[in-house]
Amino acid sequence: MAIPEPPRGKLLVIGNGMASVRLLEALVRHDAGRFDITVVGAEPQPGYNRVLLSALLAREVSHDDIMLRDANWYARNGMSLVTGDAVASVNTEGRNASLASGHEISFDHCVFATGSDPFRLPIPGIDKPGVMTFRDLGDVEAMGKAVKAGRRIAVIGGGLLGIEAAYGLSKIGADVTLVHVMDRLMERQLDARAAAMLKRAIGAKGIKVLLERQTTAVTGETCATGLAFADGSTLEADLVICAVGIKPNAQLARDAGLAVNRGILVDDALGASVPGFHAIGECAEHRGVAYGLVEPAYAQAEALALALCGQPGSFGGMVLATNLKVSGVPVFSAGDVMGADGTTSALLEERDRGVYRKLVYDGDRLVGCVLVGEAEDGLWYLDLIRSGRDISSFRRDLLHGRTFAEAQPAVSSADIVPPLASVPTATLHEAA
Repeated sequence: MAIPEPPRGKLLVIGNGMASVRLLEALVRHDAGRFDITVVGAEPQPGYNRVLLSALLAREVSHDDIMLRDANWYARNGMSLVTGDAVASVNTEGRNASLASGHEISFDHCVFATGSDPFRLPIPGIDKPGVMTFRDLGDVEAMGKAVKAGRRIAVIGGGLLGIEAAYGLSKIGADVTLVHVMDRLMERQLDARAAAMLKRAIGAKGIKVLLERQTTAVTGETCATGLAFADGSTLEADLVICAVGIKPNAQLARDAGLAVNRGILVDDALGASVPGFHAIGECAEHRGVAYGLVEPAYAQAEALALALCGQPGSFGGMVLATNLKVSGVPVFSAGDVMGADGTTSALLEERDRGVYRKLVYDGDRLVGCVLVGEAEDGLWYLDLIRSGRDISSFRRDLLHGRTFAEAQPAVSSADIVPPLASVPTATLHEAA
């Protein structure tokens, strides 16, 4: 007599973004038959690559290029996929979820992968017609319909999101002005020198940049006609894009009774405050950090998949890195780019070639880097930062890149001296 297989657990995944898809792929890879999986996404299409939204807006890639998995993939792997229908409420005691359509789904385990929402400035006029956000495929499609060549567009926000929006809009012929409240672009990821080079690269693309402009209102009677600033100046615009940041989409979990701070609080196994509930990606807060980038979301998804499959799975946090290309100029940053107390920095700048490199050391460890113009060694530097590897044997050569550093004979830390300029057009510095 055949021994019956134990019943499969029911797993509900709320959200179908990049973290969700990576989790599902990992579950298929580790233990495909462990769960009956239902995936619910509020957007009308299956999960797609949000990183490519600016390229889609710029018409450099197609809609099909950004799709992660088509509906057939879910069906082939025995998953039930629900699109265009948001989860309205979750009952932690009854282990069921109610959808906006009225349908109900029961589960044994529930994963929140609800992502984030765009943050809108709390200023007068921000809800006027003609003000858009840049966060999802619907936003990109709306922009594509609204933007015509030569149309004046103001993008509020000089971080990654704003720069990507400005780039995409400029590529399709819009007259774009990027407005930022701080004194430099990407102030969390770049120091002043690197930010200045990025500003020049953006300007070369035809995008105007206004720094230290605090937006106080969106002007216009019935629709947006521009922006007003704290210094009394104004900017005329036919369309306003608010790209000032994101916030974890955690209200559904909060309403269900899960512990929420900025995001849904999770432990190293990505477990929430109620057993059987989990969170990954931009909606999760781990050790006080709500990550807003893809790489940690993927790492969390992989760790949770292992944990759900009964294998050792843990997420211990991650040193963040930023990687983008503007007007053909690569920009990479990781770790402590400003230099905390007790650290030292080494700088190389070749202005004629548009190359800038900054490394930050804490003793014999690399703890931060900024690369502009040449970023091929970015991932190698990132590995040195994350591993905490002793770099004393090649520290004096590290600023010149991986190929040069690894080709040099090892030296003792006593032999290490500040780097000297080896290229006449370069400026090198090492300072406390």
